[in-house]
Amino acid sequence: MNKIALITGATSGIGKAIALKLAKESYDIIITGRRKERLEELKVELTKANNIRVLILNFDIRIYNEVEKSFSNLPKEWQDIDVLVNNAGLAVGLNPIHQGVIDDWERMIDTNIKGLLYMTRLVSPGMADRKNGHIINICSIAGKDVYANGNVYCATKHAVDALSKGIRIDLLPYGIKVTQICPGAVETEFSLVRFKGDDNRAKEVYKGFTPLYANDIAEAVYYAVSQPKHIDIQDVLIMPTAQADGSTFHKEG
Repeated sequence: MNKIALITGATSGIGKAIALKLAKESYDIIITGRRKERLEELKVELTKANNIRVLILNFDIRIYNEVEKSFSNLPKEWQDIDVLVNNAGLAVGLNPIHQGVIDDWERMIDTNIKGLLYMTRLVSPGMADRKNGHIINICSIAGKDVYANGNVYCATKHAVDALSKGIRIDLLPYGIKVTQICPGAVETEFSLVRFKGDDNRAKEVYKGFTPLYANDIAEAVYYAVSQPKHIDIQDVLIMPTAQADGSTFHKEG
């Protein structure tokens, strides 16, 4: 029987790439997200190319009642989740703290921190009961560094860093692995969301250097989950060659 991986935020970017990679490696996949049409399109793509099962869970990860309702209705054959990938996350706005937009702050806190907590709280008890499982938290260089105008986004990713360490300690007696993966600049919808649909501004972020791509992060996730039982890849920082830290880039032209 195939292992089961649940991936949050699977409608685009890193989450979608992880789903495609794990499906290729014969995982049955639970994909979650707000955009149902995209989830349905991804299900077709996953099942067409691989001999696997796919289950869609359509909810807003910021709303606990939606998350809990979807999870409580999981069919029995989908309940033994081997890998949880807490991928759903976003940055909204790029303002100095005194000009911050409260709604932007709440979206980031609710998605990046509370969404991760909701999913971990729902999935980890089953892993603890079985004394087996792997939790992957997709963090960011922003969880290691702080940069100008990144204040609240960086704070949420620092929280992911702290939570990853805390979860690992709490679940250690149950043999559950916890991996944190921290990418630098990845060319996805990330900047388009941050700049609220301003395509020109989003494209400027990736000009003059070769960024990471979603598939690069998916490969790192598979590397972590493919290790033998006695190895836990705990913390991975992946940067483009042209990026030194959260805000230092070498760009051509």
